[in-house]
Amino acid sequence: MTRMEMLQLKGTHLAPYIQLATALIGKSREGGGNMFRHQIDTMAILIDYGYIDSVLLKASIVHDLIEDIPDFNHNTLMAIDYESPQVYGLVLEVTRHPDETKPEFLTRIRERGSYQAKILKVADRISNMISLGFVNKSEFISRYTEETVQYILPIAEEVDRDMLTELTDLVESRRQYVSIFNK
Repeated sequence: MTRMEMLQLKGTHLAPYIQLATALIGKSREGGGNMFRHQIDTMAILIDYGYIDSVLLKASIVHDLIEDIPDFNHNTLMAIDYESPQVYGLVLEVTRHPDETKPEFLTRIRERGSYQAKILKVADRISNMISLGFVNKSEFISRYTEETVQYILPIAEEVDRDMLTELTDLVESRRQYVSIFNK
């Protein structure tokens, strides 16, 4: 990390966002693991790929709160710091609306999502695809993998070639797993 990048991160307070995300502790995921760890994994993936934008990192920590905590009070999020409104806006961008099908949701992000929303969605999907290595429902893995190919790989191709490479490798790995699993 360069000195300039370190200065850019100075003063970025992630702890309040992590505290909010603890509401997801104990919530299991069909794709494996638990929701709190998924939030932290998504942030770690962003950092691993060199993303240090404070709004993006903060949003990654709380990106599933609105979808997965039915009584979540968004005012709690909005009151954290001066970036909270931007964080909330980004979280809303990557939140599936109640009236959207999954394909509509992913198409919305691909066609109209901001650059940050697309990066966050790709990091989110990398975390999800990694978790599939701990799932033993081949039908779910196949469906999720093909959804990744159809909707997420084009987003990754647009925003980050290195993330695209990892996702492509994960797709191949999960396809191999399913073929072995179904023998």
